[in-house]
Amino acid sequence: MKLFVVPTPIGNLEDMTFRAVRVLKEVGLILCEDTRTSGFLLKHFEIATPKTSYHLHNEHKITEQLVNEMLAGKTMAIISDAGTPGISDCAYLLVRECIKNNIPVECLPGATALVPAVVASGLPCDTFLYLGFLPPKKGRHTLFTNLAAQKHTVVFYESPHRLAKTIKEMIGYFGPEKQVCVGREISKKFEEYKRGTLQQLSDYYEEKGIKGEVVVVI
Repeated sequence: MKLFVVPTPIGNLEDMTFRAVRVLKEVGLILCEDTRTSGFLLKHFEIATPKTSYHLHNEHKITEQLVNEMLAGKTMAIISDAGTPGISDCAYLLVRECIKNNIPVECLPGATALVPAVVASGLPCDTFLYLGFLPPKKGRHTLFTNLAAQKHTVVFYESPHRLAKTIKEMIGYFGPEKQVCVGREISKKFEEYKRGTLQQLSDYYEEKGIKGEVVVVI
């Protein structure tokens, strides 16, 4: 009876740990954000453990059933498409219910995009505020107003389609000289970091555009 929270690679398959592979082979069931996406990973590491879907659209329907199965003695692992479950992916509800029912929860250390982005930014990382994905519309004015008063480094995820607009918008709150770093496709083939002022990166992305997974550190 146990739930393992298992991080999976955010790009490079070599980021998978030996421990993660062992755990996924030993549990009775793997809960996947998308069984098709996870299927490629599991096949690569020769993991034949049964799997089922567990995502934002069905977690409220099946969490009780999964908890009951664990209470009956089953051991499970939860994985997301990439990174650590619970960090902008579902896992919170299941972990909470396991704790309520005295089911042991063990979270393995592993890949997540926000930590390498903060460290590689060159900005202070002894203390930072992580926001996940920013709201696309409602609430941004209040959010940016509050963030502008922060003394800590701030890190968040953003859609590549909204990045240029977001950086331009932030100039009005933080000022054009505020230092920022944009990490793209971290741990993947085309990984890159762009560092500079908000104005410099605003001009750059207005002209160049961007594709891929994005992390912003300011």
